[in-house]
Amino acid sequence: MRTQSSATAPSPIAVTAPREHHGFGTALAALGVAAFSLTFPATAWGLESFGPWSLVAVRSVLAALIAGGCLLALRVRLPQRRHLPGLAVVAGGVVLGFPLLTTLALQTSTTAHAAVVVGLLPLTTAVFSALRTGSRPSRRFWLAALAGAAAVVAFTVAQSGGALTAADGYLFAALLVCAAGYTEGGRLARVMPGWQVIGWALVLCLPLSVPAAAVALTYEPFRLTAHGIAGVLWVALGSQFLGLVVWYRGMAAIGIPRASQLQLAQPLLTLVWSALLLGEHFTAAAPLTAVAVLVCIAVTQRS
Repeated sequence: MRTQSSATAPSPIAVTAPREHHGFGTALAALGVAAFSLTFPATAWGLESFGPWSLVAVRSVLAALIAGGCLLALRVRLPQRRHLPGLAVVAGGVVLGFPLLTTLALQTSTTAHAAVVVGLLPLTTAVFSALRTGSRPSRRFWLAALAGAAAVVAFTVAQSGGALTAADGYLFAALLVCAAGYTEGGRLARVMPGWQVIGWALVLCLPLSVPAAAVALTYEPFRLTAHGIAGVLWVALGSQFLGLVVWYRGMAAIGIPRASQLQLAQPLLTLVWSALLLGEHFTAAAPLTAVAVLVCIAVTQRS
């Protein structure tokens, strides 16, 4: 009983040293954004070796093995039953839904076009957070978030030629499920360490991901290459586990809406990685969009 009451006690983050924790939390969330910015290019590399279904299943299994090993080594207790619904939302949105939908989209879409999803994700996460947690950001916050999202969308759509593709359905669905997963993960990270949130979500998916990997590898041809191996290792360890560990911890420290706005910079980082790793090109509009996005981030951080 005492363990349960201590888990539900108010987090000291917002009580003891809010300014110090705000800076630390912002740094952690920014590290998560940096890790996520490599997800689409790494997925494109992974698709050189694996089919979309096998890539998603293998990355989930690898990340779950690392997370499960950490949970066992540190003898972490099983999550309380009341946290299982939230962990299921995290698993469905972040572990399975977003990776699968974006991987399917990247079969026919460039990483620049797919970055539209990430550009809209901060605003969608803030909306989900307001509905789920009852937070009420200021009007200036919403105006800055909308302006930043509009700038990112305009830039990424222009980079893809302004044409919508069949992959957009996958991308917008991924946007919704990921925002739900981020919101639940950020909420749970207030009562348990962020790495345990994503760790248990990954472990919960093992009964699905292991047989899915076996079946997918049987039916989808695969050919191991250096790019393919590097891609699947990054999306499994960097994006699926380590990135989410620091991301959820950062959200718990500075709040879901504010942390989500740091992701406004993610599409531009993704475009840089796409140019460096995949040879994709973008126009001189990138610096102007970067400045606009940074201004919007600064406004949301002060709102």
